Amino acid sequence: MASQDTRRSALTISEFGRRSGLSLKALRLYDVSGLLPPAEVDPGNGYRLYVPEQLARARRISVLRQLEVPLSVIGELLELSDEDAALRLARWWAVQEAALRARRETYAHVRAELLRTALPRAAYEVSVRPVPGAKVVSVRYEVDQQGLVAAIRTGEDVLRRHLADSGAGPGGRLWVLYHGMVTPDSAAPVEVCVPFTGAVEPAGDIVVRLEPAHTQVFCTVLRDDCFYPRIMSAYAAVDGFARRSGLVTAGAGREVYLADWDAIAGDDPYAEVAVPVSGGVR
Repeated sequence: MASQDTRRSALTISEFGRRSGLSLKALRLYDVSGLLPPAEVDPGNGYRLYVPEQLARARRISVLRQLEVPLSVIGELLELSDEDAALRLARWWAVQEAALRARRETYAHVRAELLRTALPRAAYEVSVRPVPGAKVVSVRYEVDQQGLVAAIRTGEDVLRRHLADSGAGPGGRLWVLYHGMVTPDSAAPVEVCVPFTGAVEPAGDIVVRLEPAHTQVFCTVLRDDCFYPRIMSAYAAVDGFARRSGLVTAGAGREVYLADWDAIAGDDPYAEVAVPVSGGVR
């Protein structure tokens, strides 16, 4: 039951929508989703009533929706302090910018092919190396090409926060295992992995496991080549080298990330494409 003060200051859904800039459809959606329930629902006629104090929250939701922030992320932001919400929003925005860059590069690649101006494929120098065992935390996602960047960024954020909360130290570079073919038309499981030192317990979808020691065939990919479909040339180079050398694939292909995308130039090394193998080089 609302107080008399609330009753006196109450706004109908139409008036609240006019003052907040939100449509009636949006207000009903935000009520159902729990983002912006009315202050009161009249038990007699079912009318939704709001109070002026809810306008600031409504306007923030409206601005975030203009950025196309998902409702689930908006719900997180609204529960955080302004400082923490700013950090969470920055992480979300970084994912969107990375995804846009990947789309822009793919567009440029396809357009160049159509105009017969495609750049020659990179020549990859493939090598073999031993890789020691490592303790890792990992989380899996089922994604297609459009959702890949967001999954990697989200997974890394989740894992590094879990390590920090557990008091564990970083143990090496981020890598992503591909347990199937990820394309614009097909989704497959990917496993985001962060090695660590210290003691960590699993939590929710986060798995703690040992990555066994193994031998890898790998090559280094420049930042400008590290997007689909151009990066597939690196996988083809690694696969071809392994076959010619009499090596047998012994695990999922992976990308090991060497640097922060925004901190390097387009012709700088960004990732290694690697495949675990067994057998001896001929």
